[in-house]
Amino acid sequence: MTTFGLQIPNTASFDAADGDPFAFVLQRAEAADRAGFSSLWVMDHLWQLPGIGGSRAPILEAYTLLGALAARTERVELGTLVTGVTYRNPALVAKIVTTLDAISRGRAVLGIGAAWYEEEHRAFGYDFPPPGERLDRLEEALQICRAMFTEEHPSFRGRYYRIDEVYNVPRPARPGGPPILVGGSGERRTLRLVARYADRCNIFGGTDDVRRLLDVLTAHCEAEGRDRDAIMTTRLGTLVSTPTPEDADTTREFLRSAAGDDIATTAVIGTDEQVLEQVGAFVDAGLDQLIFNMPTAPVDEIERVGELLTGEFG
Repeated sequence: MTTFGLQIPNTASFDAADGDPFAFVLQRAEAADRAGFSSLWVMDHLWQLPGIGGSRAPILEAYTLLGALAARTERVELGTLVTGVTYRNPALVAKIVTTLDAISRGRAVLGIGAAWYEEEHRAFGYDFPPPGERLDRLEEALQICRAMFTEEHPSFRGRYYRIDEVYNVPRPARPGGPPILVGGSGERRTLRLVARYADRCNIFGGTDDVRRLLDVLTAHCEAEGRDRDAIMTTRLGTLVSTPTPEDADTTREFLRSAAGDDIATTAVIGTDEQVLEQVGAFVDAGLDQLIFNMPTAPVDEIERVGELLTGEFG
């Protein structure tokens, strides 16, 4: 069975940047919970991304927001897609996500990655190390978070981070702790870290990219002695529902001009029939969960599309 997630990247509609940003997100989160989405995700950014309004557009801090959403939803898993390892000490991340797990009664997921938004780092005073160091930091963070989720009072000493007989109390509500999802499609290191440490991974691209990346992940799992089926595979992408095929063509061309050819080509865009066909191709590529953002959709459309997808593939 394929499941579906909703990512909410924006806290206001594009034609109205003012208003109540939490109410905007909450309405969409509650719609996702009602419609059968299995997971709900927000971005871990302090500045809004350039394609969604840029640094002067509103955005809420991720974990404060998730704690509030945990108290107002009942079913969906909750996480960031994904937390940049450079923004917080990993022991603090483990404590934050354990707290989210307690508030949500076992629905937290730790989404984490190597970070990428250099301009945001510079503006907020964070160091932005080169890629190799960020991945080294990610590997240490994964070990610390796993230990704090599963061990009574673990210690760890790495090059960048350390913990010393730390207690993480209360313990996570979910047995074994919140699942750890690593975001990124790096074939040499990121997917190897997935095979070694993670419960889930999130990748990008079209169906051919997905098949290739899943083959790479399988090879890393074999090298690590890991059961590939133990890792949930997910993909994040954009979905736009349109009333006619002609509107779909227009929307894809607009997205190409606004966000680039890669995103426009791999986005799911079209009528219900076209959407189901495109989603089915990703399902056939071997993914366990498809996560969509629908940044231009009103609340009722999010709920309708969620019911459409879960009704067809759930």
